[in-house]
Amino acid sequence: FFFQVDPAYTGRVGASEAALFLKKSGLSDIILGKIWDLADPEGKGYLDKQGFYVALRLVACAQNGHDVNLSSLNLTVPPPKFHDTSSPLLITPPSTETHWAVRVEEKAKFDGIFESLLPVNGLLSGDKVKPVLMNSKLPLDILGRVWDLSDIDKDGHLDKDEFAVAMHLVYRALEKEPVPSLLPPSLIPPSKRKKTPVFPGAVPVLPASPPPKDSLRSTPSHGSVNSLNSTGS
Repeated sequence: FFFQVDPAYTGRVGASEAALFLKKSGLSDIILGKIWDLADPEGKGYLDKQGFYVALRLVACAQNGHDVNLSSLNLTVPPPKFHDTSSPLLITPPSTETHWAVRVEEKAKFDGIFESLLPVNGLLSGDKVKPVLMNSKLPLDILGRVWDLSDIDKDGHLDKDEFAVAMHLVYRALEKEPVPSLLPPSLIPPSKRKKTPVFPGAVPVLPASPPPKDSLRSTPSHGSVNSLNSTGS
């Protein structure tokens, strides 16, 4: 995290860069202000590595429901989480193309669930996935978004990798993390990266046999995307 905000290795992070980064923790400005004061007690207006670490520890404490004060620094808490859908680097360390945000041990667990649902030709239909999603007790609009994001090739079925994306998003949502509106690049399974996935709002790929010209003209330009989304959900 420190090298992301200090790519030039200067050893210090200015107030504006630190604030921009810490805001991605999803904490309120009041809490972040308190964290800044504790991380920069001398009011230097920047954080050195030590100060930045203090800030990160306090963010982690706040995200796990602890008070923001110096005594919280000794608590054992999971590392802080930062959301930023535009840049996968803030969620995962910079890495090779093949990096995938679904961890190996997670994937093994999800694959087990996938197989237990008896996929046909390596695919699960929406009907088979639905009960698993419903079990999470998450709101339906969130589950709808999870399905839309995980059905990357929009075929109404999930393969093993797409299913892992769906489960990953559900578990994150249960940890009170917002479900992104677009799938971050780090979450697109490596097997899907070669083909360009159809994102919501992208121009849908036309079928191989072109429909007659007038039927194309009569539908408004957004009709095709809507029908795509409604069949997907």
